[in-house]
Amino acid sequence: MTAAILALNERTFASLRRHRNYRLFFVGQVVSVSGSWMQNVALAWLVIQLSPSPLALGALAFCRFIPFTIFGLFAGTVADRVDNRKLVMATQATSMALSAALAVVALSNHAPLWLVYTLAALTGTATVFDAPGRQALTFQMVGRDELPNAVALNSSLFNASRVIGPAIAGVLIAAVGVGACFAVNAVTFLAVLASLAMMRPEELYAVKRKEVPPTIFRGTREGLAYAARNENVRLVLFLVTIVASVGFNFHVILPLLASQTLETGPEVFGLLSAVFGLGALTGALVAAGIARASWKVLLLGTGGFSVALLALAPLASVAACSVLLFLVGVAFTTWTANANSILQLNVPDHLRGRVLALYLWAFAGLAPVGGMLAGWLADIGGTELSFAVSGVTGLAVTGIVGLRLQALRSTKSAPVSLA
Repeated sequence: MTAAILALNERTFASLRRHRNYRLFFVGQVVSVSGSWMQNVALAWLVIQLSPSPLALGALAFCRFIPFTIFGLFAGTVADRVDNRKLVMATQATSMALSAALAVVALSNHAPLWLVYTLAALTGTATVFDAPGRQALTFQMVGRDELPNAVALNSSLFNASRVIGPAIAGVLIAAVGVGACFAVNAVTFLAVLASLAMMRPEELYAVKRKEVPPTIFRGTREGLAYAARNENVRLVLFLVTIVASVGFNFHVILPLLASQTLETGPEVFGLLSAVFGLGALTGALVAAGIARASWKVLLLGTGGFSVALLALAPLASVAACSVLLFLVGVAFTTWTANANSILQLNVPDHLRGRVLALYLWAFAGLAPVGGMLAGWLADIGGTELSFAVSGVTGLAVTGIVGLRLQALRSTKSAPVSLA
């Protein structure tokens, strides 16, 4: 038993031990992503202060994610054309400037809602081009063999930050207001910029790219054509699109759960966000220890995620909601880490950025619609209705994909073993 635990721990942190560039990146991201989660909480609470309507939060989600809908399919072609490290440095610097602008607006105590929405949309635009570049850079830092481990570790740092950031944000908002969260976030970008500047480019894994880079539109068509041909990619994108768009609208539902259903303040909002993050961190560390992509785990994750949302719907106490949100978090990173790894391991180097962009579009491209849907459902039936619809939809899609995989396996043409 002891030997098994030691082996699991060795696998869990393999990428960090073996790759200096990845260690730098990881440390920088721990600091920066914590600040980003502080900003996410502060942004939602700022909108609640400016307008108590659930539809106002739905509109915020629309502004944050509409850039994914518009630019998401093209961002992957950009990532396949340029140096990913330099691309991420540019997008992170842009995000830092926008966070500073949000801090100035919030601290002025005269924040018009339209300006908050505009800055949220611009931040989302920077994120659109950052995400596929950052995901592709992960492959270059650790190589193919350790990619599932690094993807899971990325998820673990993202969700550890989800624990730390919202908890700090809840205290800061209650003590000094939302502006402080935006200011702190702007400073944290210096950590990731420093880590990227300190990397050794010669230690990055080379990727095979075409000598003549594709144009934006031709490159996007190539990525879509590859996704249409590949059974792995089609199934993952279908599953992620529906489950994420309908089921993962916590940026809308959690503020409403805290402020309206539970009738509490920003401290509880921060607590609920942190508890979800703790569960997501737990799931990510388990995925890192497994260190391989699995359709079976992916389906268990989406199924568990959906069941937990259904169980959360009727609850009206902070303690009970916290327990369920922890379980939701565990299941969430279980399916997202496996979905990401399955995609990256089934794509050639020269298309990686474009397929990752399709994954990110599947995850966030319909978020404007999903956010407005979540806000509308909460407006007519409270968070209870919103959680219930999310859970039922997720279970239905999980069942559809599971049946498709069983049919493929029975004909000996399954794209990936279910084991």
